[in-house]
Amino acid sequence: MIKPALLTILSFLLLASGLSMNRSGDQPDARIRQVLANHRTSWEGMNVPEADGKALYDIVLQQGYKSALEIGTSTGYSGAWMAWALSITGGKLITVEIDRGRHEEALAYFREAGLAKYIDARLADAHEIVPALPGPFDFVFCDADKDWYGSYLKAVLPKISVGGCFAAHNVSDSLRCGGRGGFGRRYGGDMTRGFFEYAKIFPNLDTSILNIPGSNGLSVSYKKSK
Repeated sequence: MIKPALLTILSFLLLASGLSMNRSGDQPDARIRQVLANHRTSWEGMNVPEADGKALYDIVLQQGYKSALEIGTSTGYSGAWMAWALSITGGKLITVEIDRGRHEEALAYFREAGLAKYIDARLADAHEIVPALPGPFDFVFCDADKDWYGSYLKAVLPKISVGGCFAAHNVSDSLRCGGRGGFGRRYGGDMTRGFFEYAKIFPNLDTSILNIPGSNGLSVSYKKSK
């Protein structure tokens, strides 16, 4: 994992390069912000709240991630935030959605925001395609079927680079949050623990839930070693 001092320097350099890019007109911040604002109501319900979208942007940008995977595109709100950050770090996002209507709506938003070239959007069943993707990835965001979170983590963990992160949405520690915003201590299948507790079992992961006002519950698991 990147040390705090180095992370501060890296963040400054990335932000500087991003500002330079935006001045060139290649990927202006204003255009992306406008699209996010124009379609705010379209993205309600099946998408992350703005607070979590900003958190995803910050993680990708601050850590300098370049190879990202999103499990569950929905209509593209979280993907737009991540692709925006990846446009600055020089990376690309693979995002997977099983519903054709949501997939096509997301594609339109990505084009409108000028982010399509940073996104490989796939219409597919994540149960099948995620285990088949070769990787490696340095950032994975999961916001799909909650009872499959553990299986997604197991499938991608070997493909996540050391220092990389697996983030999951709608996750909560029920003892601290009363089970709000997700599946709490049980999340389906034959598992007897919540995803948050399950992720903490892996000795090579440093797992926590981010304390973000307005969040719907965002857990992050940073890979410390192979």
